[in-house]
Amino acid sequence: MTKLLKYLKPYTWPIIFLLVLTIGQVVANLSLPDYTAHIINEGIVGGNSNAIYHYGLIMLLIALGGGILTVGAGYFSARVGTGFAKDIRDGVFEKIEGFSLVEFNKFSTASLITRSTNDIQQIQMVVIMLLRLALMAPFMGVIAIIKAYGIAPSMTWIMAVAVVTLIVIIAIIFSIALPRFKKLQKLVDRLNLVTREILTGLRVIRAYGKEKYEENKFRDSNKELTDVNLFVNRLMTILQPVMMLIMSITSIAIVWLGAHQIDMGNIQIGDMLAFMQYAMQAIFAFLMISIIFIMVPRAAVSAERIAEVLESEQVIRDPKDPVKVSRLGGRVEFKNVSFSYAGAEEPVLHDISFAAVPGETTAIVGSTGSGKSTVINLIPRFYDVTEGEILVDGTDVRKMTQNDLRSRIGYVSQKALLFSGTVKENITYGSHDATDSDVEHAALVAQASDFVEGLDGKLESHIAQAGANISGGQKQRLAIARALAKKPEIYIFDDSFSALDFKTDAALRMALESETKGKTVIIVAQRISTIINAEKIIVLESGKIVGIGTHAELMKSSPVYQEIASSQLSQKELAGIK
Repeated sequence: MTKLLKYLKPYTWPIIFLLVLTIGQVVANLSLPDYTAHIINEGIVGGNSNAIYHYGLIMLLIALGGGILTVGAGYFSARVGTGFAKDIRDGVFEKIEGFSLVEFNKFSTASLITRSTNDIQQIQMVVIMLLRLALMAPFMGVIAIIKAYGIAPSMTWIMAVAVVTLIVIIAIIFSIALPRFKKLQKLVDRLNLVTREILTGLRVIRAYGKEKYEENKFRDSNKELTDVNLFVNRLMTILQPVMMLIMSITSIAIVWLGAHQIDMGNIQIGDMLAFMQYAMQAIFAFLMISIIFIMVPRAAVSAERIAEVLESEQVIRDPKDPVKVSRLGGRVEFKNVSFSYAGAEEPVLHDISFAAVPGETTAIVGSTGSGKSTVINLIPRFYDVTEGEILVDGTDVRKMTQNDLRSRIGYVSQKALLFSGTVKENITYGSHDATDSDVEHAALVAQASDFVEGLDGKLESHIAQAGANISGGQKQRLAIARALAKKPEIYIFDDSFSALDFKTDAALRMALESETKGKTVIIVAQRISTIINAEKIIVLESGKIVGIGTHAELMKSSPVYQEIASSQLSQKELAGIK
């Protein structure tokens, strides 16, 4: 929670100024009943019309001043509340951006979206109300009780009974509502998760005719959330009529007892009315406090969820004294690397050792689940090794800053991801200083020029979110062009040619051969034809290296590689490859 409170520090002076305005507003409101008593006692009962005009004018000026103070207090509370929420939102987003894949596995994407939007909105609303009501209500309630006691001490017990009754009711509602508020946020998470899953997988849902099934799943989540919301709202609706009942009974009791006091000559009519106004202000103050108590539990749950994100320890962090490595190499070396996912019973990788050197293509093949993508993810430190070390130009990647390490790498993921924007913006995503000729050259090498030229706007053509308006092969080619435009020392292709036809694949590999000359190229591939000419092929099985060599060498020495190759290529094709 301390990390949340630090975001309030920039608003210290606005809060102090708000406190001053609030005190002025309360003083103005609490002074009006005194003048009401003067008007009735001296003006109406005493028959002094001048007193009516005199005190009436003072009341008018006080009301005007109180109105101005109220507007000012509202402005500053809104400014602090919205600014505080904005700063938290920035902080949460910055924190999430620094998350490794380990943290993303801990928090679901749907939950992070809910925390960044709905939870922060809850905090913003409560902060605004706290600044307006929490500063004003206690001060107003205490002063109103003191002033009422000064007018008629014998009737103050009525206010005490009303306030105690109010506190008991609030406590009961609070104890029932709090568990529901905690459940409510989890149900919002769940609904977001289901909605996101359905919208993302809409094509598959339609292909398998599962619309009704998904509708029912959404309806169940929606109904559960609605039921809890209805319960909480129904609980809250009890409060208002109860409050009105307490205030009405209190007014009747004051009039009844006040009439007897007037009859006995203990107080005047104006004093009784002033006492009643102070009693209503005191009860209203506690009513405002009750509203705060109702809203705070839900905001407290949201605050805990936000704090959980802000206070989560990042597994992958930059070293305190990073090593600066020259940009002239690109050699990647694995030394006895083993890796286990958090909570896994067995390591995914076992004692992996190999070197990928500049000027050569290093390919990694293996069956599904053999650990190919995990090996690739360890190089840019998406995960950190459990044992051993990974060296880039002789330096352990954990001794380099993440920015320095990743600036050397042109990474093309297994699932090509594009961002909403133009074709040019996507290609220059990792190299903002790239010229138009650099972009065109990258597109040409990536075999993307043909379809880009066919678009209405060419390089300025719009790409929808996640590249929804182009095909899978086109997305892969633009993703490859993005890596090429960066001109890194190390190229990593994680099964990045799977959506390409054989003709485009062959043309791309030929163009890449000259483009990446002198650079380190690491390719994960399913197709043997994609990596058949690689200088070094690493064969993985169950997280272990079971073969290293060229295609020809592995065809003689590695049964696993022979099995993969023979499943894709005919004996005639294999015989024709030297």
